Amino acid sequence: MGHSGSDRERNESGQYADRIPPEAVLSVFEDRDDRARPLTASDVMEALDCSRRTAHNKLGELVDRGTLETRKVGARSRVWWIPIPRTADDATGEERPLAVSNAIDDASLPGTGPTLEARREALSAAYDYLTEHPEAKKADFLRDVYHDHPAGYESAEGWWNAIQPALKELPGVDPPEERGHIWHFLGGD
Repeated sequence: MGHSGSDRERNESGQYADRIPPEAVLSVFEDRDDRARPLTASDVMEALDCSRRTAHNKLGELVDRGTLETRKVGARSRVWWIPIPRTADDATGEERPLAVSNAIDDASLPGTGPTLEARREALSAAYDYLTEHPEAKKADFLRDVYHDHPAGYESAEGWWNAIQPALKELPGVDPPEERGHIWHFLGGD
């Protein structure tokens, strides 16, 4: 496999590849009963009757567009899925009590406009993280949440100083008595 021009060889080996629009691949994801279930390249190959290489190319295009997410599972496999946007007012509102969405919307966070939006998202992510890791420590939030949702903060410490007071106020959150201790999530109901 030479690196140079490998895309070109790929197309010559099957002009067929270009007959399948990315939309066709997307429809494989959308025409399922369980839309949350990730798909493998094999699922796409079967549905579209195409080669593995074609399936991978098309899936890759959709990931580049941000339409699909992908991750490796195990040494050799990969799965793809359509990400569900996290906003309080779309269909995913059900997985989070309305009280929580409202509390996140009302939380006093520094900033305005897009910066404030990003900080609400970071707060929302911190809350979701806590619901999944009900014994999280500050260091866990900094490692796992700040990294993906820096929200305009240069430092993790600055981020935490803004997010932490807001997180404390959210329903079901049991903050530590002292700094550095474990946060608990008492559950939503």
